Amino acid sequence: MEKITTVGLDLAKSVFQVHGIAEEGAVIVRRALRRSQVLDFFRKLQPCLVGMEACGSAHYWAWEIQALRHTVRLMPPAYVKAYLKRNKTDAADAEAICEAVTRPTMRHVPAKTQDEQAAGMVLKARDLLIRQRTQSINALRAHLAELGIVRATGLVGIISLAAIVRDESDLRLPGEARMALEELVEQIETVTARIERLDRKILETVRKDDSARRLTAIPGVGPIIAATIRAVVQDPAGFRTGRDFAAWIGFSTRAFQRRKRTDSGLRVSRNASFRLWPQRLSFGNTLRTKI
Repeated sequence: MEKITTVGLDLAKSVFQVHGIAEEGAVIVRRALRRSQVLDFFRKLQPCLVGMEACGSAHYWAWEIQALRHTVRLMPPAYVKAYLKRNKTDAADAEAICEAVTRPTMRHVPAKTQDEQAAGMVLKARDLLIRQRTQSINALRAHLAELGIVRATGLVGIISLAAIVRDESDLRLPGEARMALEELVEQIETVTARIERLDRKILETVRKDDSARRLTAIPGVGPIIAATIRAVVQDPAGFRTGRDFAAWIGFSTRAFQRRKRTDSGLRVSRNASFRLWPQRLSFGNTLRTKI
């Protein structure tokens, strides 16, 4: 059998798909693998180039396969899609990955370490808790509005509504409604305490990290934005210029070509890191208030 030089690996929860080719491009292997068979498959291969989409569990498999002396390159799924020749199937995806990873102009995603993954998990857990708190607050406001009880937005309004719910002498709330709304108030307070605990952890991490501490010196950049940048940007040298980094965050206008002239519109492109997109808006709003 000819030596396999390049492998496209389509990741999944249970059944994976591999597409391996020789140096001249001939297909050597095209098969499905159970999760327990993946590492055994690569353990039997001589060192080769392995391509994967940068999706769920990709960084874990990058660590494991690199430990077997293979070269692993992760790619954004949106860039791999252009190489899909047929209907979307696991086999077709693996073939597209195998083709894309050999392209000299393909852009790759560096594999994150476990510490970088852990830092990202703290931020993602915080985002989830904030969404859950917002849902509970909106539900509390909506239910009380049905009874004609409305207060101002913000923290002061929520404190006032919580006091009304817990005031048993307030006859505007039926007994069953009070019982249900007390659960929402307790949930809001519990989730808020968890968010504050994560905030303290993030602040502690930023204070210990020299790079994150320097980021906080930038006007509009606080501990959350600094921690997010440190979590998602493993190696700043991966960006050729500062403009590339700004475009990746979302600080670039959408470019379009008209005849032989390329113009940049006034609208900001949304082709940016989804993790930094909300932080970009927060950063911009902070600067706007300072001007």
